[in-house]
Amino acid sequence: MSKADDAKSPVQQALDKGLVAQQASARQNVERLRRVNPSDTPQELIRRLDRSYRRCIAKSGGVSGVTAIVPGAKIPTALADVMGFTEASVLYLLSLAEVHGLHPEDFERRELLVSTVLLGREAVRGLDKVIEHAGPSWARRIVYATPSSAINRANKVLRPQFVTKYGTKRGVLVLSELVPLGVGAALGITGHLALGWPTIKSARAFLGQPPSSWAGDDRGHEVPFVPGSGDSTP
Repeated sequence: MSKADDAKSPVQQALDKGLVAQQASARQNVERLRRVNPSDTPQELIRRLDRSYRRCIAKSGGVSGVTAIVPGAKIPTALADVMGFTEASVLYLLSLAEVHGLHPEDFERRELLVSTVLLGREAVRGLDKVIEHAGPSWARRIVYATPSSAINRANKVLRPQFVTKYGTKRGVLVLSELVPLGVGAALGITGHLALGWPTIKSARAFLGQPPSSWAGDDRGHEVPFVPGSGDSTP
C-alpha cells in the first residue's frame, strides 16, 4: 500500500477498492442474470438486483452486529463492516449502470457515478458548482460527455462529503457492540438496511427509467456464457 493510500480514510479505501475490483464483476453479474433469466426485461432484472443487494447487506449487517460484541474485535469489525457495505453498494450500482447501458471504463467516471448516487441530494448541491445542468440524464452525460477535467473537479468536491457521511454512519453502527448478542445482530441488520434503502431510491432518481427492452432486441437476447459466473438463479 502506498503512502497516499495510508493517508486515506478506511471508507475512501473501501470505495477505491470496490471501484477497481467490481467493474468486471458487475458486467459478469448482469450477463449471468440475463443468461439464467432470459425472459427478464431490464426492469425485472433490476428488481432482482435490488433483492440481491438487500439480502447481501442484511447478511453482512447481521454478522457485523454479532461479531462486534467479541472482546477486542471493535476495530477490525468496523473496518470489515465498512469494506463489506461499500463494496456491495459499488457492485450493485455498477450492475445497475450496465443494465442502463452505461459502461464507465475509467476509474474517475465510476467514482463520480457511484459517489453521487450514494450521496444523493447532497451530491447534487455539490455538483451544481462544478458540472452545469445536472439533471435527469446526468448519469449518461457524466459517463460519455463530461470532460475529464470537470469529472476530476467534481470528485474533489464529493470525496470529503462521502467520507463524512459514510464514515459517521458506519461509526454509529459499531455501537452495536454495547448491547447483548441478539440485539447486536438486529442492530447490524437494521443499520445496513437503513443505508441500503436510500441507495436504491437514489439510484432510481439519478439513473432514471431503464430501457424498455435490451439493446438490439425487443425481447432481450441470449448472452454468451461467462466462465466462472455460475448457473444458479439468485
